[in-house]
Amino acid sequence: MEKIIILCAIFLMAVFLFKWKHRSEYTQRDGTYHHKHKFGHKHGEGSSIDFYAYASKIRHWNATFKVSLSVLTLILCIVFDNPYVSVVVIIAMAYLTVVKGELSAYGYLSILTIPIVFILLGTFTIAIDFSKQPIGQYNLYLGFCYVFTSEAKLKTVVFLILKVFAAISALQMMTLSTPSSEIIYVLRKAHVPKLIVELMSLIYRYIFILMDVYTKMKNSAESRLGYCDFKTSCYTFGSIASNMLVVSLKKANAYYDAMEARCYDGDLIFLEEDKKVETIQIVAAAAFIIFIILLWGFTR
Repeated sequence: MEKIIILCAIFLMAVFLFKWKHRSEYTQRDGTYHHKHKFGHKHGEGSSIDFYAYASKIRHWNATFKVSLSVLTLILCIVFDNPYVSVVVIIAMAYLTVVKGELSAYGYLSILTIPIVFILLGTFTIAIDFSKQPIGQYNLYLGFCYVFTSEAKLKTVVFLILKVFAAISALQMMTLSTPSSEIIYVLRKAHVPKLIVELMSLIYRYIFILMDVYTKMKNSAESRLGYCDFKTSCYTFGSIASNMLVVSLKKANAYYDAMEARCYDGDLIFLEEDKKVETIQIVAAAAFIIFIILLWGFTR
């Protein structure tokens, strides 16, 4: 059974690499071709996460229910630390997001691209170690030391990847089906301090504003051959970074003035819809949690 879990992790990595390869494109500059890779999820082209949340077919579900299910599943993944539980959570969260929410599988994988990259980079250092002697089941001599690993290390890394990926899948189910305003509403109901909630809302919105500004600056620079070579690219990057600071200060003042013009008195008011929780949803969620607990009990 452990081999099946390892194969599942290898399959996820293969899907990512296949997607990354087929998203590559060739661009022509100065008569030569440059190979350029682009990820599918483009943060700088608008609030794509909010777009998916508003377009999700399970958006009408009660926000408190979705947030509670997501957080509880996340906690169980971390506490149980069981690869079988992780695989079940990954499948279940993908089912809710892609099948029930009717989000395209390509869009789902595109959004998971960035966390997958961080997971692979973060766990790679755990899988290998260095030594002056050829120890371990697998080793490679680099001329001045040995890089080695073992089946136990590889198994630990695979299980860790599954656990982190399952936790991320649980959070992605929540963010891809629940608009940020509803998540903030749930946090208010949970009596999270008002200052923290309002800062979360403002920072979240402001990130996308700055991303939009950065995208426009980058497109403008590309249209003027601002990335034709390495030296010019460095100069363009520095110019954009310095301009971003000035623009961010101007945007902050402009949006604060806009808030005051709309009678802002220190409290951010959001439209809150009262969505009922259906009995079948509670039963299905309870059955899922019980199944995870039983699975952990039989496989620990």
